[in-house]
Amino acid sequence: MKKYLELVKFSHTIFSLPFILIAMIVGADGWFGWDLLLLGILAAVSARNFAMAFNRLVDRDIDAKNPRTKNRPSVTGEVNESEMKLFILANALIFIGVAYLINDLAFKLSIPILIVLASYSYFKRFSEFAHLVLGVALGLAPIAGAIAVTGTIPCWSVFLALGVMFWVGGFDILYSLQDMEFDKNEGLHSIPALIGDKGALFISEMFHIFAVIFWALFVAYANLGFFAWIGVIISAFILYYEHKLVDKDYKNIPKAFFDVNGFLGIIFLVFIILDKALK
Repeated sequence: MKKYLELVKFSHTIFSLPFILIAMIVGADGWFGWDLLLLGILAAVSARNFAMAFNRLVDRDIDAKNPRTKNRPSVTGEVNESEMKLFILANALIFIGVAYLINDLAFKLSIPILIVLASYSYFKRFSEFAHLVLGVALGLAPIAGAIAVTGTIPCWSVFLALGVMFWVGGFDILYSLQDMEFDKNEGLHSIPALIGDKGALFISEMFHIFAVIFWALFVAYANLGFFAWIGVIISAFILYYEHKLVDKDYKNIPKAFFDVNGFLGIIFLVFIILDKALK
């Protein structure tokens, strides 16, 4: 089990899970029940496991050349090709099965969602838009959460998703600064490889400004209250801190990527819960 957790970096599920729960709480106008909580978590985990394992399978040749990624289980053989394919298939089936149990719309969209999740693995081979494609993949999480509760795609969930898209795209640009020279040498596409580190930092900052704007629109359109607005403001300060960390020293990128962004989702979720609990 440990090798699979390492393969998909299971701890990083924390990026998408809070936003699924935020959408479910807002969609239900409070508590949505233990059954949907379990199904929502299963959907989030299986979808991410599918996406990450698929990415590791497709990128084995690239990861083997990159000093930063050459020790991944998919490269070392700790998890072989057959095991990865079985793991990918199992998580795809779990996701589809969970979607079927949730409602008709979730089931109908389950396979298209898996296709979007898998597509990210190929984009960096031909387009700098790979950062935003990853953002779209994680941005589907709050829309899925809204569908699970309401059976529809409300306007506010789209704003929440767009915020997640630009948030993820922004921090993925920062993360890819580590591989800027490698990407150039291998002919891979990324914003840093295209325009350099300074330009990439600027684009990342713009993406994060857009993220905050869309989260503010989410709060407004969902008719949320004081604590939700505080959540948006604190998220903005967290993103500002993230950029200060990276500007100071690129060695801080892993801390900014994993720790800072992980806290952002949890803090935003806490303030949404407070907003509904104390309304």
